[in-house]
Amino acid sequence: MANTSLPPYPLRFTTLLLCCSLNGVALAAEEPTEATGEGQDNGAMVLGSANVNAQRASPGALPPAFPGGQVARGGQLGVLGNQDYMDVPFSAASYTAKSIQDQQAKDIGEVLLNDASVRQSFGFGNQSQVFVIRGYPLNSDDISFNGLYGILPRQMLAIEAVERVEVFKGANAFINGVTASGTGIGGGVNIQPKRAEDDPTRSLTLDYTSDGQLGQHLDLGERFGEDNRFGARLNLLNREGDTAIDDEYQRTHMVSLALDYRGDNYRLFGDLGYQKQRVNQGRNMISLAGGLTHIPRAPSADSNWAQPWTFTELKDTFGMVRGEFDLNDDWMLYAAAGAKETDEVGTYSSPTLADEAGNTTGAISHIPHEESNQSMMAGVNGKLQTGEVSHRINIGIAALWQESRNAFDFGDGYTDNIFNPTPVPAPALGGFTGGNLSDPGVTSKTNNRSAAISDTLGFMDDTLLATIGLRRQALRVESYNYDGGSFAGFPLPGFDGNRATKSDQWITTPVYGVVYKLTPEVSLYANRMEGLSPGPIAPIDPTLVNSGQVFSPDRSKQYEAGVKLDMDTYGASFGVYRIEQPADGVRVGNVFTRDGDQVNKGVELNVYGEPVDGLRLIAGATYMDTELKSTETGANDGNRAVGVPEFQFNVGADWDIPGVPGAAVNARMLRTGGQYADPANNLSIPTWNRWDAGARYSFRAFEQQLTVRANVENISNKNYWASANGGYLTQGEPRTFKLSGTVDF
Repeated sequence: MANTSLPPYPLRFTTLLLCCSLNGVALAAEEPTEATGEGQDNGAMVLGSANVNAQRASPGALPPAFPGGQVARGGQLGVLGNQDYMDVPFSAASYTAKSIQDQQAKDIGEVLLNDASVRQSFGFGNQSQVFVIRGYPLNSDDISFNGLYGILPRQMLAIEAVERVEVFKGANAFINGVTASGTGIGGGVNIQPKRAEDDPTRSLTLDYTSDGQLGQHLDLGERFGEDNRFGARLNLLNREGDTAIDDEYQRTHMVSLALDYRGDNYRLFGDLGYQKQRVNQGRNMISLAGGLTHIPRAPSADSNWAQPWTFTELKDTFGMVRGEFDLNDDWMLYAAAGAKETDEVGTYSSPTLADEAGNTTGAISHIPHEESNQSMMAGVNGKLQTGEVSHRINIGIAALWQESRNAFDFGDGYTDNIFNPTPVPAPALGGFTGGNLSDPGVTSKTNNRSAAISDTLGFMDDTLLATIGLRRQALRVESYNYDGGSFAGFPLPGFDGNRATKSDQWITTPVYGVVYKLTPEVSLYANRMEGLSPGPIAPIDPTLVNSGQVFSPDRSKQYEAGVKLDMDTYGASFGVYRIEQPADGVRVGNVFTRDGDQVNKGVELNVYGEPVDGLRLIAGATYMDTELKSTETGANDGNRAVGVPEFQFNVGADWDIPGVPGAAVNARMLRTGGQYADPANNLSIPTWNRWDAGARYSFRAFEQQLTVRANVENISNKNYWASANGGYLTQGEPRTFKLSGTVDF
């Protein structure tokens, strides 16, 4: 179902190619000058929230990748800055632009499926992605952009302008601070943007995704001026068409510009972006009605229970600036600031599964949402020596301001069946309203401020590294009543736009970690960290006696230990952990209250790199034991937490075909254990497996480098419930074919 307000697809495609040509000519007008290296490498090691170590020669020089180029040796660890993972007492992984391109990933979720510690689901009632790390959810709103929260587009992020997807595993209140919406207790995700490299980048990719989605991606990068000091990287994306799910349509437009400048003793960076996405008849999650005795099998993988009048449209404009100044060879000042404006609107309907035969009930809703975010950080970091002990010190501050504006209009209901979905006319709206639909008012304000200090002490020539630190954080959350509201046409008391509740608390979260390097190839590590998130907010519901109440912040605790290997051509890690976190709030009668604690204990094993020449691996396994404690009335004590599988396996291989230079094939297996969908453990979904495969061929033709790729996901078109996270169901994607061709010119 296309949006006819846009020009015809061929015209948009022609316009994009014209822009590509013009930009390519402009960038080619000035030939790059070879760098002299003057004022670049001063040999200092620097820690910090900014994305550049003072020792590196280029602002785009991220930590190097293992052979094969799919997984990096390090990444950004919040206030600790860019680090080699062998030197820190934490678990993390960093997936590169090469792995993104080879797998033809279209969003962050497709990249994170490479990690055995991560699975995904949809958000409640919309198309947002939720990433479940170590059994705890991370909302897409809580992904950081080069260390800053609240800057990236909401819900879905096009990945064509992304250089690295970095995953930090575990409670991380000290490392990264509190996220915008408070998720991420099991881990966090940071995005590194593409930047201009020393060699020019000029590539055009055309792609096709079943059942009719066409895309064009232009990537242009160049360095200019004396010593190549100024860099610019432009990414343009247009993709739209029907997906592999019946009647589902998606459209994405994205523009991203990354600028940087290398001074003698300073570096400046700027990132600007705009993204617009629309999804018509998007198949989202399914709620579960009370009284179900079991969950039925998943319907056909490509079937769609969404109604044709449902849609969501999101527009995000975002940007950030960052600067670094070298005080001397050992110390650096840094500062960064960013902002985002979101304009979102949609007509939604999330079905509720009423019985085992697949019958559902649903209701129409129309919800506009607007959001204004500002984020900043600043600090000083460096190193010093006291006798035989080295010190790597970071002192920094950070803040996030977020204002959300919402309105809603809930209407009549309808019935349907997930095994035989039938379109119905759009039900009437106007049953339950709140706010001004054309000009939503403020419904919440969040202000997170923090100050952090850390010291990594090195003993025995830095063979033993001990990290200690703390972050002092203030969480201020305010909720406001909707300005105007009615139920069945009658005004509702209390919907006056005034502030309903406020919570403002200061909390200190420490971190302790140790790394012992048995050999240059083997590191032992252990940590004790805490997580922090704003407390739950009672839903705006006139039937609740504490509607809109903001609860005090939730503090979680983590203990972890393990071993890491770096064998030059490949790496591996093995770890065990325990995370305890207050469980989500629940409704008990007419009161919204907390519901005990959730404890997740796990074992993780990961292998990555190129152990054999021409054979690249990304593989891992996770086993998790989860338990609910101190639940309401104690009825669910000892049960498994909702949406946490007992195990998750990944095996991915990429192999160069002998005797055919430039040709490679790949395959991946995902296996995920069964999950409970309710705290009482009466409802569950079974274990599922998924197989993917692909091939690519890179060659020269017409004096240009060409690469063609073909991938198929869910080869068997298996129908399965992928997740029960949140107590609702997300169905796995159907068999999807992906084809693309890239020309480097």
